[in-house]
Amino acid sequence: MPNRISCQDLKSLMDSGESYAIFDVREQVEYDKKQISTATSLPRGQIEFRLPSLVPSRKVPIFLYDGGGERAALASETMQQMGYEKIFLLEGGLTEWVKAGFPTVSGLNVPSKLFGEKVHYERKVSEITPEKLKALIESQKDLLILDVRTPKEHRRFCIPGAINVPGGDLIHWAEALSQKTDKTVVVHCTGRTRSIIGAATLQRLGLSNVYALKNGTMGWVLADLDLEDKPKRESPFPELKVEAKSLAQKIVVEEEIPMVSTPELLSVIKETDRDVLYLIDVRSEKEYAMGHIPGSLCIPGGQAVQRADDYIAVKNAQIVFVSHEEARAVMAAYWYRQMGFKKVSVLKEGIEGWEKLGESLAPGPSTEEPFGLKEARESVRSVTHSELDFMLRQDRLMVLDVGTSLEFRAKHVCGAQWLSRGWLESKFPMNFPDRKRAFVVTCPNGQQSALAASTLKGLGYTRASILEGGVRAWTAAGYPIEKGLDGCLIEPDDIVPSPAITGDKESMKRYLEWEIALTK
Repeated sequence: MPNRISCQDLKSLMDSGESYAIFDVREQVEYDKKQISTATSLPRGQIEFRLPSLVPSRKVPIFLYDGGGERAALASETMQQMGYEKIFLLEGGLTEWVKAGFPTVSGLNVPSKLFGEKVHYERKVSEITPEKLKALIESQKDLLILDVRTPKEHRRFCIPGAINVPGGDLIHWAEALSQKTDKTVVVHCTGRTRSIIGAATLQRLGLSNVYALKNGTMGWVLADLDLEDKPKRESPFPELKVEAKSLAQKIVVEEEIPMVSTPELLSVIKETDRDVLYLIDVRSEKEYAMGHIPGSLCIPGGQAVQRADDYIAVKNAQIVFVSHEEARAVMAAYWYRQMGFKKVSVLKEGIEGWEKLGESLAPGPSTEEPFGLKEARESVRSVTHSELDFMLRQDRLMVLDVGTSLEFRAKHVCGAQWLSRGWLESKFPMNFPDRKRAFVVTCPNGQQSALAASTLKGLGYTRASILEGGVRAWTAAGYPIEKGLDGCLIEPDDIVPSPAITGDKESMKRYLEWEIALTK
């Protein structure tokens, strides 16, 4: 039986300086509606994929809750199998927490969003409305629009004429921009937070002619203005590394940001069984793939601030930021200290300093296989594309898709039905009580499907198999697909769709109103 903790005892722990993690194992839509303040969202279907990076030490106390059902207990079983030693279930789950009158919040990435609004208010970050920016663009004023989102987001759409400078890279631009005092600089993201933090970053680095675009691309759309689709511009300014390093060193002195040397970091890494360390590489994904410190996480600077709770689950843990030299890591550390993280430092001389002492780098993106995947694949039968196609033509089986609902909507095997892995044990037997029924489990790449099929086999479904290579391989082989959400066994609750992607203006308005109201 898993250990349990009362709401009162958990609240007392939250007010202490201990290291611990609280996870909400419900689906994202449930979490978005209401959650325990400071809890990290970790739906059951993501545990094998995300938990090792969220909780680097197996000895950290972990507290789990759901809505008062069985999912927390099932999540506990998985975590115990992964080697985590101290797992506790919240008695009564969120339902009991609410009854006790303890704090809850709603929305995603609340700590970061709330912080952004506080920065906006306390630092009086200047804003420009979409209408005024549109007028500046048309008047051909000396204007520079910086899109501080990720390259992937920028490639979809942006404010007309914007260039992509991910938020963590702004320090490399500061000196060049400071020499162009007649140029107006406007920073934009999708909503508010990254625009505000980006503008505040440039202000902290000495610029005064900087504005955050009010409500970002969503505000632009709500003003009935057209976005630019699929921009392909390159940055016109070179990185000024010497100047950026000088600015960073000034921030280090003024803000008293701790610096750690490579030998000191190596010593800390050796002690991770006793303490929790997040080693965060804030460079771009491309730079990270070219070589990174083993064990470091790739979280580009702007995202590290925007979604802090998605990456830092253990409270009061050590955080060391890394970049090629120091500049970008210093700015990430600066903002994390402003957010209230206590044990934050920067690797002195960054990757360059690491290599100078003869330490090696790991190549490529992280390739660590999710826990249990190898065993799951070995425990269930795989069917080829041609085998599945033949069986479908003979109407001899059903297909269950356990990818995300967004992936299912985009494409799935014809006739497939969808169910999130988080609901597998409770919802699948309700819909398909016959344990002898034959079916094939799919997902985009074959990982979630293997884990799901293994679970179903454990429930007695002896004729469960998986599609070799997943839906992507099926599509690449030229087999037909369907789109849409027909065939969902439950109302999709695994993904909170971004209103910026759906284009729903009413959803945009509600989201922006929620974000602005966080400080009230």
